[in-house]
Amino acid sequence: MLSNKTIAVVVPAYNEGKQIARVIESMPAFVDRIIIVNDCSKDNTSEVVKGFFSSEFNKSTIIISPIKPVEKTSFNYADRIVEQEMKRELDGLLPSEIINANQTTDRIILIEQKKNGGVGAAVARGYKWCKDHSIDCIAKVDGDGQMDPAELESICKPVVEERIDYVKGNRLIHRSAWLVIPKVRYLGNSILSIMTKMASGYWHVSDTQTAFTAISLKALNGINLTDIYTTYGYPNDMLVKLNISMSTLREVEIKPIYNVGENSKMKIAKVIPLVSWLLFKSFFKRLWIKYLFRDFHPLFLLYNFSFILGSIWLHYLYKVSLAFIHGQNVSFETLFAFSFLGISAFQSLLFAMWMDIQDNERLYK
Repeated sequence: MLSNKTIAVVVPAYNEGKQIARVIESMPAFVDRIIIVNDCSKDNTSEVVKGFFSSEFNKSTIIISPIKPVEKTSFNYADRIVEQEMKRELDGLLPSEIINANQTTDRIILIEQKKNGGVGAAVARGYKWCKDHSIDCIAKVDGDGQMDPAELESICKPVVEERIDYVKGNRLIHRSAWLVIPKVRYLGNSILSIMTKMASGYWHVSDTQTAFTAISLKALNGINLTDIYTTYGYPNDMLVKLNISMSTLREVEIKPIYNVGENSKMKIAKVIPLVSWLLFKSFFKRLWIKYLFRDFHPLFLLYNFSFILGSIWLHYLYKVSLAFIHGQNVSFETLFAFSFLGISAFQSLLFAMWMDIQDNERLYK
């Protein structure tokens, strides 16, 4: 426990037989539960984890039981509806099996996915276990050894002591970032970070691809786990969902770690287009849900106004460009429409972004 709050760490693992033992052994003593979600590994990942069941690492003095059913009264109909939704949530995740015979006292919980679903799906399953057991603070650490468990305290403390909803690590602000992180990954991370700022509404966030995070139970209960993006774009997707639910956020500096025997399964050329499309859709989802349906804000109109004007402007851009290429004259009406629409669209977009930034300042703590 940390500050008298229960702490769990979710560790998604796929073919991490060589690394997973070191991850488990290096977990700080304040971590009450280590949730290993084996995503249909083809190596000995599962056997390595089971080998810890009879070791000292699996002994816990903290008893953690599943949440008790809600008793029916005249005033808790809403609570019972939420309880039903939580039960259905498990059905919406991939089929899985909890290997432990005694989850109440075992420190290491092994969950075997019946189907390979990707890192996001594995994390969602680990989150589900923590939600069902009312864990106060849930951290996430990769199974490849690229995250230092010694930094878990700085990640978890803001959640348990200051009631921050979501804390994420940031490698890009570490003084070694440019020297340690492979340049292609650094560039790709920076591009996706810029896109994630606009899509998520967390305009000051960076290093959006790191998944060394901690989330409060309150914030986790505000997210539909079955809707989490299943593959490598899930950290970006989480930020969008958290912003829609008005969750507070903080970034803390962490070390970039490479060359510790990890075997990266992420293909940059494939990931960037997929995540870019995810962010494009997520931006409009956030815009409509947060700023129209839940609480109307003028930035909704400004954003959409800029998109409409910009779309019309593209027609005039084509006409002006075509005339320029062929050395032809452009009519005053066409030139006026081209200038007016372009300037108006750009101004509307800038004002909308400025309002978006101002509105989300309150979520940084």
